[in-house]
Amino acid sequence: MLLGVNIDHIAVLREARKINDPNVIDAIGICKLAGADQITIHLREDRRHIHDSDAQNIIALSPLPVNLECSINDEIIDIICNLKPHRVTLVPENREEVTTEGGLNISSNLSQIQKTIKRLHDNEIEVSLFIDPNINMVNISKEIGAQWIELHTGSFANIYAMLYGGLQNSHHSIKELELPRSELKSKLDNSLEQIVLAADQAKNIGLKVAAGHGLNYQNVEMITSIESIEELNIGQSIIARSVFTGLHDAIVSMKELTK
Repeated sequence: MLLGVNIDHIAVLREARKINDPNVIDAIGICKLAGADQITIHLREDRRHIHDSDAQNIIALSPLPVNLECSINDEIIDIICNLKPHRVTLVPENREEVTTEGGLNISSNLSQIQKTIKRLHDNEIEVSLFIDPNINMVNISKEIGAQWIELHTGSFANIYAMLYGGLQNSHHSIKELELPRSELKSKLDNSLEQIVLAADQAKNIGLKVAAGHGLNYQNVEMITSIESIEELNIGQSIIARSVFTGLHDAIVSMKELTK
């Protein structure tokens, strides 16, 4: 299984002090040496971490393919058509969110997404859609010309954390946290089944399948067991571990878990 390393959180640390340290460019060579297969970055509309110059330099200098996540905002797409990354993953974006909390609602943005996909294809850029594990969304993704989908694993990761421990996020209500373990286990099984069904359907109709969001060293092996998924994009947990182990070892450890 391929591993894309999202290096946004290196830029988050840099932005905390508004200086060029740590430099995100220093990460790309380490990612290559540690066995990563791809660099992933998110160029947000508010530029909260990755800046335009970061994206330009990473694409120009990276020895690995670059997967650039972005919204369908026309201004952002203009920039990306000039940058020409290997792949663009279209994601929903809300400026108030801490991180992306769900998949694209393709149905309500169909014409804009179709227009965006055509522009990216005209610029010879591969397109992936970041969607919830829903068979209808998978089928629509194929119909409108995406080559990849990336399944949002955030719900799975949240339930896993409630069941087995780990960092809880603000989206967990007190009621959810007090659910019996048997009910949480059932919820986890159902969440995993939805991912399996969506991944299998995507593969059957000719889409390439990635997955990501909330994946970490504890829960990732449940996702790597799904044969239809060929790539994972993981960032926060790798960068968090790198604080203690170094980036190279953090990537090597994750890469071992994806085999």
